[in-house]
Amino acid sequence: MVAAPQFVLASASPGRRQLLLNAGVQPFVSPSQFDEDQITLKEPDALVQALSLGKAEAVAPLFPNGLVLGCDSVLAFKGVIYGKPETPEAAVQRWCQMRGQVGELFTGHTLIAPQAIKTLTRCQVTKVHFGWVSDREIEDYVATGEPMNCAGAFTIDGKGGFFIEKLEGCHTNVIGLSMPMLRDMLEELGYRVTDFWQKV
Repeated sequence: MVAAPQFVLASASPGRRQLLLNAGVQPFVSPSQFDEDQITLKEPDALVQALSLGKAEAVAPLFPNGLVLGCDSVLAFKGVIYGKPETPEAAVQRWCQMRGQVGELFTGHTLIAPQAIKTLTRCQVTKVHFGWVSDREIEDYVATGEPMNCAGAFTIDGKGGFFIEKLEGCHTNVIGLSMPMLRDMLEELGYRVTDFWQKV
């Protein structure tokens, strides 16, 4: 095993940052300015992997000696790919369609090793069972603003957690970062996840 380099998170997501902090990893946050609109892939797994790669590659040159993690998530529901809703009205409409149904949350993960000697890109998918939510609950939820910042217009680590009945697969993946997948990717690059734990 090699010494752990600086861990750089190429994402502005507070959920991803908090997952890492809760797990003992203090990331340096450097949001990517990557233009997501240039990626037009139709398959959700290929899309999130391409987006995570683009974000990580945009940030990696700024931290040549760092380990850079890029991520991106989308919800696939009945053959349609959803990112963040563009308007509150769109969020309400989406929830009216999703309640009582099942969607799939895809998250792409890209790790770029120091000096870019190796790049890994993976995808994790989790099935999300949405509860039957009333019109009033949907309107109240969207009014909080929380769904506007999330792929699929929901989160499980906030108010939206009340409306998710069940998850099949990795639960942290739904927050935007599969911790078990990250551990496997770190090991593939020659690190132990414990090497990144903050010393008390």
